[in-house]
Amino acid sequence: MDTTLRDGEQTSGVSFSAAEKLTIAQLLLEELNIDRIEIASARVSEGEFQAVKSITSWAEERGYIKRIEVLSFVDGGVSIEWMKKAGAKVQNLLTKGSMNHLIHQLKKTPEQHFAEIATSIALAKENDIETNVYLEDWSNGMRNSPEYVFDFLAFLATQPIKRILLPDTLGVLIPAQTFEFISKITAKYPSIHFDFHAHNDYDLSVANVMEAVKAGIKGLHVTVNGMGERAGNAPLESTVAVINDYLPEVSINIKETSLYSVSKLVETFTGYRIPANKPIVGDNVFTQTAGIHADGDNKNNLYFSDLLPERFGRKRKYALGKTSGKANIEKNLQELGLKLNQEDLKLVTQRIIELGDKKETVTKEDLPYIISDVLNSHTYQDKITIQSYVLMHSKGTRPSSTLSLNLDGEIIEEHAQGDGQFDAFMNALTKIYKSKKMTLPKLIDYAVRIPPGSSSDALCETIITWINNGKEFKTRGLDSDQTVAAIIATQKMLNVIP
Repeated sequence: MDTTLRDGEQTSGVSFSAAEKLTIAQLLLEELNIDRIEIASARVSEGEFQAVKSITSWAEERGYIKRIEVLSFVDGGVSIEWMKKAGAKVQNLLTKGSMNHLIHQLKKTPEQHFAEIATSIALAKENDIETNVYLEDWSNGMRNSPEYVFDFLAFLATQPIKRILLPDTLGVLIPAQTFEFISKITAKYPSIHFDFHAHNDYDLSVANVMEAVKAGIKGLHVTVNGMGERAGNAPLESTVAVINDYLPEVSINIKETSLYSVSKLVETFTGYRIPANKPIVGDNVFTQTAGIHADGDNKNNLYFSDLLPERFGRKRKYALGKTSGKANIEKNLQELGLKLNQEDLKLVTQRIIELGDKKETVTKEDLPYIISDVLNSHTYQDKITIQSYVLMHSKGTRPSSTLSLNLDGEIIEEHAQGDGQFDAFMNALTKIYKSKKMTLPKLIDYAVRIPPGSSSDALCETIITWINNGKEFKTRGLDSDQTVAAIIATQKMLNVIP
């Protein structure tokens, strides 16, 4: 049972619109084939009412209405009336699963609480609404007041309900406790359908899910991307992968290939960003960075596991950066349909390592630009080098540059201002050449581009067109900074002119 639209929406700062709720509900049921979805809490707001109404109307038409669930309360029938108007047919009745909650929050005896619950269940049945029952704080109930929990279960066993929902409300269970507590309950009541609702406060939600399944649980509650209060709930995507790979005795019908696309849509709707290292759906989890891993993948897939990206509608990537080796680069070149000889590959590898020292990764889309830059750079020798430069630009003053140039072994320094930082740099360079009675080619075009599809911190390629003695030629510079790329292109120009 997916509770992204109810418990997941309790993530701090998250609120779905009615249209977003309907879209997510449709994807969960039809695209992912989730068995049931919990979509809202009764009585919350008019907006929540309209969202539930739109989902139940759609679900009724598609025959899904009994797969739509709403959290309700022991409130003398107010929740039931709300659900009737909203068109919902299944209530998940919130009750107290620990003596601590019962005494200090409700200030009632077990007998009083059970009697009110019986009234709520009977009223639901009269209105053709099925009932599941949540035992809030059940995990602490099992730790601190197990007699109360078993008295409660004995009462519920006499009631016309479909499921009993066992939440680890505060995320306090460890796997051994999960197995122990659920085993005791399923052994005593083998014919009752129990659900387990895990929270992730100790980062143990998926481990607890595994133990719950081993202990005989019949249903699991999850959320897309592990959304939920505090540290969130058991994540749908990890739960599905673990069950499919490590619990073969359990059959589930979730469509794995749609997990990533639904995850990204929920990320977009919520603004709740997925950590890059989040299993299954994080940006980096199918990216190999170390060159030795790419080499191993070339040699009988040594670094592959059953957790293949294609299962989830994703692809394996080979990051390019300072830890990349030739194998990583070759993998990316293969995807681009490119091949380099070993000498050129070595040059490109060295350039990527240099860039990696300044920039965490280089993208696959950057590669053609790097290849062009590196191979063109080795068609001439650097006789003239820019030793150092300072670029300054502050509000209220003209941009300026101080340049130090090594010209045939002589170090010359000049300072100039300009309309921009690169213009100031060129003015300083022009001063140096004039002092040596030398002329520079004329700059006639200046273009900047980034590789299509690359990331926001992609490399810039600056292409400058010059004219010298009536002949046009171009030089390119590559860097993550546009002005630096232009200066690199300018140094190349200084070394190709006669």
